[in-house]
Amino acid sequence: MKYDDDNMLMLSGIQHFMFCPRQWGLIHLSQEWEDNSLTTEGQLLHKRVDDPFYRQKSGDIITLRSVHIASHTLGLYGMTDVIELSPSDSSTNAIRHPRYPGFWNLLPVEYKRGKQKPDKCDEVQLAAQIMCLEEMYQIQLDYGALFYHEVRRRDLIHIDDKLRKLTQECADQMHLVFSSGQIPKPVYLPHCKRCSLYDVCLPLVENKIQVSTYLKKYLYEETT
Repeated sequence: MKYDDDNMLMLSGIQHFMFCPRQWGLIHLSQEWEDNSLTTEGQLLHKRVDDPFYRQKSGDIITLRSVHIASHTLGLYGMTDVIELSPSDSSTNAIRHPRYPGFWNLLPVEYKRGKQKPDKCDEVQLAAQIMCLEEMYQIQLDYGALFYHEVRRRDLIHIDDKLRKLTQECADQMHLVFSSGQIPKPVYLPHCKRCSLYDVCLPLVENKIQVSTYLKKYLYEETT
């Protein structure tokens, strides 16, 4: 399915949707937002990273920041944190840059405030960025990177077919929820207490549903 310009959603929201569809709905459908220490720390981290006018060169590596990207297949648009350019001997799966001669390989790098998570939220956001770049430049990218500020660790992520399918399904589900205009029901989980929208969401007040039902109804069952 191809989404037109009028139906595009913010790419950064795919991580929120994967993490909690209700949180995403409160932000993007009801325009609710509250800061806490976690969101503030994340904003400060990205303020240092997301300077589109700052380009860094280290050896042969050129670092681009806040590059605008979009995909009509996913129906998403947004900006990358960082794209690292490394010189390529071939034009295959490489791009040209108007300021730098030759061909360049791309490595998107997404910066995260905390540490590695047990779910696929961060990987899905990174995969969405890579799928946008592939559509824009008609290339194939097999890897991206996640940098976790709390543990100062950088993980190289393989963007395989399973992750691509999960990302597409998540994007499609976002569009379905957005088109319906209905905020998904809550399910109370341990991480709810750390959510900045806890007092808006009121997950313990709303009718409870089983976690298994929540995952099946509001996300999807991940294929094996």
